Amino acid sequence: MARSDSFFIRASVTGNGTTYNETSVDLGAFVDALGKSVLRIHNIQARIVDENELSTPSKDNTNYFAGFQLCTQTQTALVSFTERALIAGGTLTVGEANGVISAVSETNDLMPQDFENGYLVAVDSIFLGIDQNIASDLGEVKAELIMECTVETLTQSAAMALALSQQ
Repeated sequence: MARSDSFFIRASVTGNGTTYNETSVDLGAFVDALGKSVLRIHNIQARIVDENELSTPSKDNTNYFAGFQLCTQTQTALVSFTERALIAGGTLTVGEANGVISAVSETNDLMPQDFENGYLVAVDSIFLGIDQNIASDLGEVKAELIMECTVETLTQSAAMALALSQQ
C-alpha cells in the first residue's frame, strides 16, 4: 500500500448563536476516487473556544453546551454515532452559578485515533459543524481541528472496508 508522509489539515467553523452551522473542508487536492487516491485521517485534535478570546465560552448562571462534528456529508444538526457519515465529534459543557464557572467538561467522544487504522475518506469535501444550546456571554464560539493525515492508494481491501463502513 503506497502512503505519503503525514501532513496536517486545519479547519474551523464559527457558531451563529443557537442554531447548527457548518463549513466544508475541501479535500480535492488529496482525494481522487477515480485515480484511487484516498485520505486517511489518523488523528484529530479539537477544541471549542470563544471566537475572539480563545477562552472557555460560558453563560452567566446557566449550564452551557456546545458540540462539534466532522462528517462526510452535509448535516442540519448534530448527529448520533449511528450516522454513517460521522468521522469525529465532541462536546463542551460548562456549569456556572452566581457568575462563577463551577465545572468544565470537554470531551472528544469519537475520534479517528480511537480506531486501529484511523478513518478512510474518499469524498472531495468533509463538513465541520458546531451547535450550542444558548448563545455564550462572550460572543460567538468556534470549533477548531487539526487533522493528521496521509494520502494512500485505494486497494481492493480498503475499497471494501470503505464501502462497508460508509455510505
